[in-house]
This record gives sequence, C-alpha cells and structure tokens, in this order.
Amino acid sequence: MKLQFVLLLVAAIWLTAFRSPYALDVGARLPKADIKMKDVSGKEVSLNDAKKANGLLVMFSCNTCPYVARNQARTREICQYALKNNIGVILVNSNEAARSGGDSYEAMQRYAKGQQYNWYYVVDRNNAIADAFAADRTPECYLFDKNAVLVYKGAIDDNPGNEGGVKEKYLHNAISAVLGGKKVEVTSTASVGCGIKRKL
Repeated sequence: MKLQFVLLLVAAIWLTAFRSPYALDVGARLPKADIKMKDVSGKEVSLNDAKKANGLLVMFSCNTCPYVARNQARTREICQYALKNNIGVILVNSNEAARSGGDSYEAMQRYAKGQQYNWYYVVDRNNAIADAFAADRTPECYLFDKNAVLVYKGAIDDNPGNEGGVKEKYLHNAISAVLGGKKVEVTSTASVGCGIKRKL
C-alpha cells in the first residue's frame, strides 16, 4: 500500500513538473507564435507561418497513441475542412521522451506520408509549444480565429473512442461558427487521449 502511494505521488509530481502553471484560456492570444519547428517536409515553420486568413487549428498529435489512431479519419476530415476554408492547420508532436522510438522525426515522416497529410506536422523541441499551451493529451485541439484569439480548445467531438457514436462535432461546429462570424457555443471540452510524453 505504501509503495502504491509513493508511485502515485511520483507520477503526480512528474505530471505537474512539466506543465505551465496557467492553462491557456479561451480568449487568449496565440502563444509562442514565432518559434520555428521542424516540419516533416524539412522546412522550419512557426505557428504564425501556418496561420491563414481565417485562423489556425493547432492539434497536438503523435504516431503511437491508440486514440490518435482511432481519430485519424476524423483528423483528416477536420483538417481538410479547415484548410478548404482558409484556416491554417499544424499538427504538433511533443513526445520528446519518444524521439528515439515511435515518435522519432523519421517515424513522423513515414506516418505523415502514410496518412496522406497535406498540412504541417512538426517536432516540438523541448515541449516549448505544449508547455505554452499547457497541453497534456493527444489528440488535443486549439482553434484560433483570424485575430489569433483562442475560441475553442479540447476534443474533436464527444466520442473519441467510437466514431459511430458521435453526437456532437465540437471542433467542426466551432470552425463553422468562426467562418460564419458567429459566437462559438461550446468553447471548451475535455480531451481524451494519451498523455504527452515529456522528457525528464
């Protein structure tokens, strides 16, 4: 029992040690917007580089999480919808503790090619972007409007584990509201997925 308590305490300390003390709240401006990150194309790009006239979708993702795999069709659909409507898209891989394995740069390149990504997929060095966003899950989404103001954060929809059971398409609805110049009704939801693997 004592060992379990110690292990839980260590896990709690580890999780909090690498997170920003402040969550990125709806209404906040795009943080760390000019930090350059290596894209799978080999280019160095920033969040500002990825942003388009109608805004920016930032999604924390990876190659190895089962929840990312289950959401791949939905990820492609929502990213294509955003790009089609002049909202930039950038997927951010912050799994710094897995760079020698399934989330290495080379593995990211293979994964992006296999999934037919036609948007940015970048390496978050030292978790700079994840820490600035206080992101801790994959997948986890942040939608910014044309003024680089956060209008939605959280899950793609209300059923990450089962596409057939989706009733509320949170991110799609938020994008539609932004495009229509309307208020986003649901601005924050809980992200369900794998923890971001920060390096100790």
